[in-house]
Amino acid sequence: MAEYCRACRHLISRKISGIQNRKISTRNLQTWKSAVLRKATRCKHKTVATPLEQLASGWLPRQQRSVSTWSPLAAAFNAKPLRKLDFSFGTQDTGLFGIPQLRHHTGFHLLREDVENEVDDLVAEAMSPGRSRKMVQILDQLSDSICRVADMSDFVRVGHPDHSYTEAAKETFLKLSELVEKLNTNVKLYKSLKDVIQHGDIVDTDAVDQIVGELLVFDFEQSGIHLDEQTREQFVCLNDSILASGSFFMQGAQKHVPFVKDRLPSHLQHCFSVAGSNALITGMHSDHPDNAVREAAYRIYLRPDSHQLDLLQGVLDGRNSLAKLVGFETYAHRELKRTMAQNPETVMKFLETLADQLRSRVKTDFEEMQRIKLKEQPSDFELKPWDIPYYSALAKQAKWHIDNSQYAPYFSVGVCMEGLNNLFSQLFNVTLQHEETSPGEVWSDDVLKLAVVHQSEGVFGYIYCDFFERGEKPNQDCHFTIQGGRQKEDDTYQLPIVVLMLNFPAPQGRTPSLLTPGMMENLFHEFGHAMHSMLGRTKYQHVTGTRCPTDFAEVPSMLMEYFISDPRVLSSFARHYKTGEPLPEVMVHSLCNAWKMLEASMMQLQVFYAIVDQVYHGKHPLPKSTTDIMADIQNKYYALPHVPGTAWQLRFGHLVTYGAKYYSYLMSRAVAAGIWHKCFKSDPFSRTMGERYRREMLAHGGGKPPGELVQAMLGESLTTDKLVQSLMEDLDS
Repeated sequence: MAEYCRACRHLISRKISGIQNRKISTRNLQTWKSAVLRKATRCKHKTVATPLEQLASGWLPRQQRSVSTWSPLAAAFNAKPLRKLDFSFGTQDTGLFGIPQLRHHTGFHLLREDVENEVDDLVAEAMSPGRSRKMVQILDQLSDSICRVADMSDFVRVGHPDHSYTEAAKETFLKLSELVEKLNTNVKLYKSLKDVIQHGDIVDTDAVDQIVGELLVFDFEQSGIHLDEQTREQFVCLNDSILASGSFFMQGAQKHVPFVKDRLPSHLQHCFSVAGSNALITGMHSDHPDNAVREAAYRIYLRPDSHQLDLLQGVLDGRNSLAKLVGFETYAHRELKRTMAQNPETVMKFLETLADQLRSRVKTDFEEMQRIKLKEQPSDFELKPWDIPYYSALAKQAKWHIDNSQYAPYFSVGVCMEGLNNLFSQLFNVTLQHEETSPGEVWSDDVLKLAVVHQSEGVFGYIYCDFFERGEKPNQDCHFTIQGGRQKEDDTYQLPIVVLMLNFPAPQGRTPSLLTPGMMENLFHEFGHAMHSMLGRTKYQHVTGTRCPTDFAEVPSMLMEYFISDPRVLSSFARHYKTGEPLPEVMVHSLCNAWKMLEASMMQLQVFYAIVDQVYHGKHPLPKSTTDIMADIQNKYYALPHVPGTAWQLRFGHLVTYGAKYYSYLMSRAVAAGIWHKCFKSDPFSRTMGERYRREMLAHGGGKPPGELVQAMLGESLTTDKLVQSLMEDLDS
């Protein structure tokens, strides 16, 4: 063992001793001893943990990086994951997420049966005349029983690489959705809950019980349970039709457009994919340097499609009828009832005020882009809708010299995780600690598990980091709740568990995954959602973490974008993966300035989208076709006019997924801007403000009205004027 240093030799000896203590045969002992030594790499002992420490824990080593000062957290994320060696000596794996039933995909069936049995028992308890627990407490436990399996299944059906698991998870998710629908039609259960909310429970309740109870009643009524039988049947039919039309619309929004190749100018025919005699237009090619390519793609990809038009109209008409059945003036009124905005009138006032304030700032942005286009296209320098993404990128490049390839070496995944850890440690006194997973616990060897640990309060929860591209993994960045936090009967706390799914390039050889500035921003954004889940300490899982109104749920993630765009935060961690050199100060400030550049024009585009969404879900019947309405709104609220012969709304899938709530991004950003400028701009590492943010906002999830949470944080009530003012101050800072 002379090739290893003393510390590594000690670790190997401990591993072999562990094998000897298992009392296996001499022959097998020699085999396992040889395996340990064969799998151990030569010692490259640094000031941090070596690969042999992972070997001693029963895992194959991860390759070392050139830098010798990585923290264990950074080293874990910067290493190329290798196939893990199982030293369990035949011990069964723990099952997916540590759930014993999920050692095999058939365990989903067992989990579903357990849920169904528990739900039956809880419904019986809720309806019992001898009930001794709070009604809300029982129903939240019922909800938790379903959600712990349904939410986990929802992730597995899209994120697991094994088809047998995805199919079993899909079936379980659908069966549990049917169970939820059945519960939502239990009139006796609904009336019992409503009676408790209106007249009080047999057990003393508090304000949180009342809020959660009202939310549960609202959820019941969203399903039309309070309607007479005939109207309820109509409600169900309408809802089914909306879901089907919405699903088909979403598929059509992503559909490629075949176009006869010979109808394109000859110099453009090679710029698109070809399928037989057709050119295949797969998107708008917004970053293509050829103006003609961008224009052709824009006009063809956004051309009207009668089937898509009918599907969208069906969704909008169905939603309006559904809202009226349950007593709302419009679908927007139904969707916004318990949000931060509360009603569509407030939303429209916010959007129209914002649109007015943006006009002069947008003019400056477009003049900047037009100057760039004039240099490139002196004969055709007028800006068109297909120009904006391309020339905004060129304008930033020209002024701040942003080159992703120069920044990426300073943004390895590991160093970005180190930056997040440092930020959370200073703000909240919590750290992100890498934990080795047990055999069978994760769905891919490159998934890493983090424990979120408070220095004095212990473990807050767990985050599974599924960060790297692979095979058929969905190309989406998102946050999945696997288990919500809640106070349990024995006074312990059920810890939240989430998955963060991102799509970063996998480490290659001795090179870790290197992120572009945009990827790094996405990482910080998604960790805003994750920490909302982790730091929540709600009494009930029904309102844990991100289970809150949509226009409030994006506030923590938007706020994280302010942190990462601050030079003090960025310079606190960005360093070269080979040399350890910090990101040069000039590059730090260039990147932060580039992020802020041309924001007014991007915000105006979002205002336009949000107003279209509000009008579509407002009063019906609509006065014009969806295309004519969209064109009128674009001509009024956006600096570039509508292009005749295009129907942009038919590609806007958010109309289905965020119906009447697309404004949420802008309103959440306005709140985040207010919090940043008032609480963190002077010191982005302030423990005082971090603790205030945790206790006044994050800890409550959806357990308090969002307006009250923001008021407690900012010390003032929200108004549309103040929200717009926050955004304008941010643009001008």
